[in-house]
Order: sequence, then C-alpha cells, then structure tokens
Amino acid sequence: MRGVEGLHGAIRRFFDSDLWYSFTRSKVTVLAALVTLAFILAAIFAPLIAPHDPFDPASLDLMDAFTPPAWYPEGTTEFLLGTDDQGRDLLSTILYGSRISLFVGFASMLFAMVVGVSLGLISGYIGGPIDAVLMRIADVQISFPAILIAMLVDGVARGILPTQRHEALAIWVMVFSIGISNWVHFARTVRGSTMVEKNKEYVQAARVIGRSRPTIMFQHILPNVMGPVLVIATIGLAVAILTEATLSYLGVGVPPTKPSLGTLIRIGQSFLFAGEWWIVIFPGAALATLVLAVNLLGDWLRDALNPKLR
Repeated sequence: MRGVEGLHGAIRRFFDSDLWYSFTRSKVTVLAALVTLAFILAAIFAPLIAPHDPFDPASLDLMDAFTPPAWYPEGTTEFLLGTDDQGRDLLSTILYGSRISLFVGFASMLFAMVVGVSLGLISGYIGGPIDAVLMRIADVQISFPAILIAMLVDGVARGILPTQRHEALAIWVMVFSIGISNWVHFARTVRGSTMVEKNKEYVQAARVIGRSRPTIMFQHILPNVMGPVLVIATIGLAVAILTEATLSYLGVGVPPTKPSLGTLIRIGQSFLFAGEWWIVIFPGAALATLVLAVNLLGDWLRDALNPKLR
C-alpha cells in the first residue's frame, strides 16, 4: 500500500509541477509530443495496423510495382500511398521503417548516454591524469563529424565480423557506431556539472560518513546533473535518427531486407525524376516530421529546465 500511495503522490506532484504547467501552456510542444507518441505507437504496433507485411516475399507481386497513391486514377485503396519498385505497400513499409529508425535512435542514444555520463562522472570527480586523458580523447573525437566516426566504426565492424553475420548484426552495429560517436556531448556536460557538485556540502558530508567514490558519484551527484543530460538525450535522439537515415541512404546502414526510412529514401530517389515521386516523398516527409517533433520537444525541455528562464 505504501508503494501505491507513493506512486500516486509522485504522479500528483508531477501534474502540479512547473514542468507540466510549462508543457500544457505550449500548444506547439503538446502537438510535437502527440506526433512523437503517434510515431512510437505506430512503430510498436506496426504488425497489427499495417495493411500488408512488406517483408514477406510470398505476399509481394511485382505486377503491383510503381502503383500510384489511391487518389490517382491508376491507384487503388489497397495501397493508400502507392507501392515501391518491388510492389511493397508504401504505408506499411513506412510503419516498419519507422520502427527500425526509432529503435536505432533510442538504443544508440541510451548507449551514448550510459557511456558519456559514466565517463563524465569519473572524469569530473576523480580528475588528474584520468580527466586529462578522457578529455583529450573527447577533444580529438569532437573535431570529426559524427557521421564520419559512425561510418568508420561501421566499416571496421563489418571488416571484423564474419560475412555471413553482417545482415543479422547490422542493426546492432549501427547502434554501436552511432552511440560511440555521440558520447562526447554527455561526457563534457556531466564533467562540468560534476566539478561544481563535488565541492558542495552534501558531497563533503557523504565523504565524512565514509561513502565510497562510486556511491557518491552515482547516488548523490548523478541525480543532480541529470537535467542537462535529459535535454542532450532528447535533442540527440533526433540527431541519431538522422544519422541512421544518412548511413542507410549511403548504403552502409541496415540491410535492404529490413529498410529504415533512410533506405526507403535511397530507393525512392532513383525513381524521383521518372515520375514515381511518392516512393521518396512520403518516407522523406515521415522522417522530417518525426525529427522536427523530437527537436521541438528538446527545445521545450531545454527552456523548461533552464532556471534563468523561470
């Protein structure tokens, strides 16, 4: 009962907080949250709501290839947004493609956050040679575009892994390559906040009573530096989705048998000037809408957690 009451109390405090008030005041933010939620739900329940299974070869018919959207005279309501060059229903393919793009984006950001926050805490709290080495590595990495680092890591991984495992591990290689190229922003932010927090009285009191370094870093300091981390993670999610789309567009991302939004755009651009515009326009519009919605949420969260704007 105490656990349930505590949960109810936490929920009430959240709905009474300045954060929730700021969220409900901004119609743009509410709309962005609804759009993001719609994409997430559509991706999760894609097998249930998609009209067709675009990855089932037995259900594909090349005679359906290049069918225009349903509002064209040649179109059909069976394929509302038309089909691609293989006869796959474009609406179903976008739903499944969004699923892959969102999974790679969330997983890579979570990986980058865990690595960056951990190294930032260690660097800022311990300092000394460890701090110098970690920050010099971060300085070198941040001087290169994240997309180049992701391509380098992806290429090295493909060279190390057995050829027959490339397709099965392609998504996880993408998660690792995008995550390892984005940990620096988390590490530098957490390091700066940790250097401020470690000199405060509550940390000194924890040292006096004999708390260990890991306990002080992860139980005492970490909760007080998570505000900027959440902002970076939200904005970084949009960047990760775009990075995955770029890699897939360049042909070094997920395999064609499991196309993400970037792969769909790469396929569609080959037919754009042949008149089959829908193959590239609809996946491109879905990607742009998703990234814009996540970016708007990140902008709101940055302003809502900024004490200078309160």
